[in-house]
Amino acid sequence: MKILYLGVHSILEHDEIELFTELGHEVFSYQGSYMYPNSDPYLKRPQIDNLYFNKHLADLALQNPKTNIPQEIIDWADIIIIMHDPNIVEQNWERIRHKKVIWRSIGQSTPHVENMIRRMRYEGLKIVRYSPMEENITGYLGADAIIRFGKDPEEWKDWNGKEKRVINFTQTLKGRRQHCHYDTIMQVINGFPALIYGSGNEDLGGLNGGELPYDLMKGTLRDNRVFIYGGTWPAQYTLAFMEALMTGIPVVALGTKLVEEVVPPSDRIHYYEIPNFIRNGENGFISDDIGELRGYIHQLIEDEKLAQRISEEGRKTAIELFDNNKIKEEWREFFNVL
Repeated sequence: MKILYLGVHSILEHDEIELFTELGHEVFSYQGSYMYPNSDPYLKRPQIDNLYFNKHLADLALQNPKTNIPQEIIDWADIIIIMHDPNIVEQNWERIRHKKVIWRSIGQSTPHVENMIRRMRYEGLKIVRYSPMEENITGYLGADAIIRFGKDPEEWKDWNGKEKRVINFTQTLKGRRQHCHYDTIMQVINGFPALIYGSGNEDLGGLNGGELPYDLMKGTLRDNRVFIYGGTWPAQYTLAFMEALMTGIPVVALGTKLVEEVVPPSDRIHYYEIPNFIRNGENGFISDDIGELRGYIHQLIEDEKLAQRISEEGRKTAIELFDNNKIKEEWREFFNVL
């Protein structure tokens, strides 16, 4: 099939377009990072093998915003997948509604977003969700499928934990403060050898690990001992969690109360899915007590056998949840009945 894909997150876009390409579909990334082959030397993920390329469509797409898809590109597509942005759905709807249109959530939906696409949902818009926890959103519009993003277990593996350090991957951690639980994470890691990786962290001083190239990022997850996780509001879980758990680095996660205490009471929709993934002391650690979280980090740094056990069990959980082969079959089945 011919899939027109409109993304808002370059890494999730990469993972999904690569998966669809491996399923044998022609995928055109509208104004995305993978619209032209080898077009961006700073891509955070590698180029995709056998990616469909149509120079005419790509040049045409550059002339029009995502909210005004040219008719020729609409006519080319069998399926249109729109990642998260409700404005793209709303402003193109009258010209795309005759197609099979999928709104693909990425864990960022809110009552406002659900309401924006409500009419289109009633008029035939399909929805593929990122997490079952989205059903707690006020005004939830349902789902035609729940399909997580996938990771290749053969690429994300071989944790060794040789560096007795706590790490985290978050862009602009301090700048986004309460949305990324900056203050809580700082309390938890205080006094431990630690680095925060990602762009926009220059204001963290000595904690700033910078933004890493792809291979070095994978090596950093392999080599360090502990991954501290708080996530971002309102995502149920994030890409960083998936890649850390799949690599096998032991995860120490903030509990639901710690995560939600920075959110206004009116927005506490119990979105956080990590407690459903982490079994405390078995495949990771999770707590609402800062002292306990610090104790878990200390144990993992000092007890190599404990860290190895947590690593192995955490990775098993990641494979159960996010294995690319499983996710690929879920998409194949969904497309077959679409």
